[in-house]
Amino acid sequence: MPKKQWGGRFRKEQDRLALLYTESVSFDWRLYPYDIAGSVAYAQMLAHCGIVKKTESGKIISALLEIDKEIVEGRFTFELELEDIHTNIEAALVKKIGADVAGKLHTGRSRNDQVALDMRMYIRDQTFSIIALIDEFQKALVKLAEDNSEVIMPGFTHMQHAQPVLFAHHMLAYYEMLTRDRNRFADCYHTTNVMPLGSAALAGTSFSINRAMVAKELDFDSVSRNSMDAVADRDFLIVFLSACAILMTHISRLSEELIIWSSPEFRFIEIDDAFATGSSIMPQKKNPDVAELARGKAARVNGNLMILLGLMKGLPLTYNRDMQEDKPCVFDSADVVMNTLRVFAPMMTSLTVYGDRMEEMCRSGFLNATDLADYLVKKGMSFREAHGVVGKIVTHCLENILALEDLPLETLRNFSPLFDQDVSGALDLNNVVNSRRVVGGTARANVLREIRRAKRELGIQ
Repeated sequence: MPKKQWGGRFRKEQDRLALLYTESVSFDWRLYPYDIAGSVAYAQMLAHCGIVKKTESGKIISALLEIDKEIVEGRFTFELELEDIHTNIEAALVKKIGADVAGKLHTGRSRNDQVALDMRMYIRDQTFSIIALIDEFQKALVKLAEDNSEVIMPGFTHMQHAQPVLFAHHMLAYYEMLTRDRNRFADCYHTTNVMPLGSAALAGTSFSINRAMVAKELDFDSVSRNSMDAVADRDFLIVFLSACAILMTHISRLSEELIIWSSPEFRFIEIDDAFATGSSIMPQKKNPDVAELARGKAARVNGNLMILLGLMKGLPLTYNRDMQEDKPCVFDSADVVMNTLRVFAPMMTSLTVYGDRMEEMCRSGFLNATDLADYLVKKGMSFREAHGVVGKIVTHCLENILALEDLPLETLRNFSPLFDQDVSGALDLNNVVNSRRVVGGTARANVLREIRRAKRELGIQ
């Protein structure tokens, strides 16, 4: 059995069940590129500071690069007995260049600041990747909006018909949500980009190391200011998981709408066959499984945030082994978010939008009732009084199975003498939509302007 780094004061081997319970290399192996990059930078700094010889540093760096290549090519064996990725790499280093030289790499550092460094480097990469995928998703939404910029659909509150809006306006609402998501991940990057190495176990180190040199080599903006905070801090992971959870919540809301809209009762859209599945017993079925799974995976990502908050809430300073459990939930959320974004972009661009059906549904449910009230207000009536008048007109229509635009002027005048010949224009669906010219409104000119703005932001020609 390989010798433990910490085995010097122990008289018995670790129990096998305890080993299996405490190991983390089964999941933290994926930190290897960051662990190796951090060790290379640290070895360069140790030589620069005269703490190790330049020849020794060269041997360490060459061996680390060999280990990296072996892992990439699948020739490296991770050993559970060595607990984690850090010890696995160090043991491999010892085999290559001997303990006398390899052992010097750990001068002035601990696994505590080492894992903090690796996780910060990992999160930096994940935020870059997620931001790029958000951009692609936003491009898909903008294309869908532009391709269907003439389509009018019912807008909903309480899942009831409310007012007509452009389908493009609805899609751009998700564009705005994703912009906030993008900004959250950008903020997460800056929160994360603080270099903890040199904090050692908790108190710093007595060796005269150059932390700024390591930070520059690894592209960190700054170094941590308190060694205890540096090894105990997992705020940057909580910020990352929070951003993941909010993003997945947005995608879950979109998924819910795709599921509803693709039902025969709505038939607003059709999801492409490439992003749907069938039934094992009902041959006619076409199920929106990608959207349903995204809705389900959102719960998983939200749960991961709760895991980390629960994990950290009672921990005294500084490092505690509980913190090993931060990685599975972080790795899982990063994977789920990226896989979801990768599949949603092409799924959205391949949607079939049934504009005629959407417009047909706009002609039921009195979506132009507010505009009829606004018409009376523009004629001098207070809005509260106009609201009551139009409510009575709607009741009349319900009792007689009519739409507002079906009512002759004479009937409307029974409710208010302010109605005149121009009332028909106020009830026209296109006029209703285009009257919302206020900034942020659904008027077609507004929406086309927002599409152009979004395309500029995304670098779309």
